[in-house]
Amino acid sequence: MALSWVRPSGRISFYHAKDNNLLLTKVDESGAKEQTSLVNICRAATPDTCHLNPLLFNGHLQTFWTATKSGDNVPVYYKRKIFQADSAMFTGQYAVDFAVKPYDMPPEGELTDQARKYTQPAGLPDRTSLFSQEELASLPSDDSKPMLVVLHGLSGGSHELYLRHVLAPLIADGTWEACVVNSRGCAQSKISTGVLYNARATWDTRQTVKWLRETFPNRPLFAIGFSLGANILANYLGEEGDTCQIKGAVLCASPWNLDVSHFTLNQTWVGREIYSKTLGTNMKALFERHVDEISKNPRVDIEAVRKITYLHEFDRAIQCPTWGYPTEGAYYRDASSSDVMLGIRIPFLCVQAEDDPIASREALPFQEMTQTPYGVMVTTSWGGHLGWYEVGGGRWFAKPVNNWLNIMAKEIDTQIPGVVENPDKLPGQIAHHSDQGKDADLAPKPDFTPTRRKLNMNLPQ
Repeated sequence: MALSWVRPSGRISFYHAKDNNLLLTKVDESGAKEQTSLVNICRAATPDTCHLNPLLFNGHLQTFWTATKSGDNVPVYYKRKIFQADSAMFTGQYAVDFAVKPYDMPPEGELTDQARKYTQPAGLPDRTSLFSQEELASLPSDDSKPMLVVLHGLSGGSHELYLRHVLAPLIADGTWEACVVNSRGCAQSKISTGVLYNARATWDTRQTVKWLRETFPNRPLFAIGFSLGANILANYLGEEGDTCQIKGAVLCASPWNLDVSHFTLNQTWVGREIYSKTLGTNMKALFERHVDEISKNPRVDIEAVRKITYLHEFDRAIQCPTWGYPTEGAYYRDASSSDVMLGIRIPFLCVQAEDDPIASREALPFQEMTQTPYGVMVTTSWGGHLGWYEVGGGRWFAKPVNNWLNIMAKEIDTQIPGVVENPDKLPGQIAHHSDQGKDADLAPKPDFTPTRRKLNMNLPQ
């Protein structure tokens, strides 16, 4: 990409199964129905060109620019609901922020959590307050508006600009509803146990989706994850498999194979001393905001955490003792979503930049994408990590993401299940070859289970 500045746009590529389409039912304005493929939908949703800011001519500059918060003029207002976890593995409380119409922020009091029962001392993020009891009581609805469930990136939250670039245009005309599942301790939320989230912490997403399905029984649910949130979302979707309540999902700038991403990140000085150190510093700051609660966890050496510099050192000092992993490598391999993705049974779109210095090209599941009809991966040769900045401050990735979500929600009949052309070709399925004789038809086939894990999560309730 050293010469990418001399050309006005980046290359756009598509990766998907070549001989096994997922067929969906499209409804036109007259109500007539016809089948179309997921691949066609993804191609139609993606702009023909990827014109980015020529001054940000490589992945590093695109990524660095995200730290400037330039163009932070995309306001989204939230009301927060606190959930008490129903998981024996991941007890405690977590916060979900619901996008709402603009409102005047309330004065200090119960709605700003003045007592700081659920919030860090600095207070709630901008444009965010708690739901009142009356508002919570009036939430249930039988409307059929599509609803988007959002998962943010590492140490982020509902306030992140990349997230708001997607949410703002969707909710602007009132046709979409949305909520953001904040990872434990993020977005100024307070944890109530000595455990932070990890890269396969799917429990809060699962509980939130279950609650949304009960509270809004007629809303088709969609989901999007960014960076580490995309990895968590892919893990969730794969674990849910055929029972998944989400109708379609987007995975944006996912690290996919965490072990490979970690290795490539630390192969260069910039990767190690800029990115890994910055991410490690961010996580250490998150740790310090919750140190009083985390210090109650006897497995965590507080002083060891305070001595860390890089992200992998944080994972070694926090994730390994907290979750029982012997090394950070074991944690990365177990929490990666590149295999679990093959268990996803709903339509999904992946958007990645091949010059992403954090979610590296080497970690992308190119081969895996050719084995599942349920997903399509769109890559651009230029864009950085959640950058894709255009001239004027817009983000290119929001275009294919919003186009795809609107097509899926408004043009596709999600009540009619998608049809896989060749189900025997799905990973983990036993292929029968009746034309080769009876013995071949009954021949055993090795079984691949995408969601087979090393860490046992089946705890007694």
